[in-house]
Amino acid sequence: MNYILTINPGSTSTKVAIFKGKENVLQKNLDHSTEELDKFEEITDQYEYRKKIILNWIKDENYSLNQFRAVVGRGGLLKPMPSGTYEVTNEMVKDLKVGIQGKHASNLGGLLAKAIGDEVDIPSFIVDPVAVDEFEDIARISGMPDIKRKSLVHALNVKAIAYRIANEKNKKVEDLSLIIAHLGGGISIVPLKDGKMIDANNANEMGPFSPERAGGLPVGDIMKMCYSGEYTYKTLKPKLRGKAGLVAYTGTNDVREVIKLIEAGNEDAKMALDAMCYQIAKEIGKMATVLKGNVDAIVLTGGVAYSKYVTDYITKHVEFISEVIVKPGEDEMIALNEGALRVIEGPEVAKIYENEVK
Repeated sequence: MNYILTINPGSTSTKVAIFKGKENVLQKNLDHSTEELDKFEEITDQYEYRKKIILNWIKDENYSLNQFRAVVGRGGLLKPMPSGTYEVTNEMVKDLKVGIQGKHASNLGGLLAKAIGDEVDIPSFIVDPVAVDEFEDIARISGMPDIKRKSLVHALNVKAIAYRIANEKNKKVEDLSLIIAHLGGGISIVPLKDGKMIDANNANEMGPFSPERAGGLPVGDIMKMCYSGEYTYKTLKPKLRGKAGLVAYTGTNDVREVIKLIEAGNEDAKMALDAMCYQIAKEIGKMATVLKGNVDAIVLTGGVAYSKYVTDYITKHVEFISEVIVKPGEDEMIALNEGALRVIEGPEVAKIYENEVK
């Protein structure tokens, strides 16, 4: 058993990779069309569908599950928890299925890892899930005592990128003050101080709109929609997440396709993409105040950061704050593998979810 299988479910794809030690020997982005996913009422209903695709991919690449020493998946919307590598326990599986803090494709990571690992009796893990909570207490205050702001963030990539930047600068991550903007299907803008994510927008409900999420909205108008009689919870939810943001304005959640529309002279598409970039830049400026203007670097990462149009627009608006570093794509597959290796080979011990949650 020489290999580790990593699984990273996204809103429209499942990234899978096979590692031997620290070497990524094979990686694939298993795309899922909107038509395929629309067949499922809930995200967790996609579990068997995605599992079958992963197992078929492993077989097609001439690997056997018996060759793997562990399976590691991206963590999801669990209860607030410290960062680290976690064993996928039955208690964790229950909370992933329920969606204890919300429904999200990342909830499938632990479920898929556990199911595949159990088939050949090998360990299954998640690493730095979305629910990692390192907020300062003041960041939890919402303005309404009934509601607390939550730490729900693209922790895996944010942490991995922070360590990479620290290595490049020959510093410890604890010695840097960074603003990391994860730009993907959801967008997280995160200030890091002393190595901790001390604040962030909840990408499902707050901050800039994204390729498929509405972001922060005027609360009064949302209340009117809720009580208009025109919507139910079920019909309104996709208008906020899944069919919102760029896809609502342009018909596509793919920034590359939006760029093509702009190049063809579509002014509405240009306004929509510019507005998304504008809101990202505003959120970065907002997080600079959290760090009191002491920002060593602003880092643009995630899949959308491959777009020079997007990164140029944002950079022009925020470079007065600090150096802007563009690290397109995600280190998430590497981070998942390294998290598993730290447990399998030492020095870490896998955390147990039910013993760690707040």
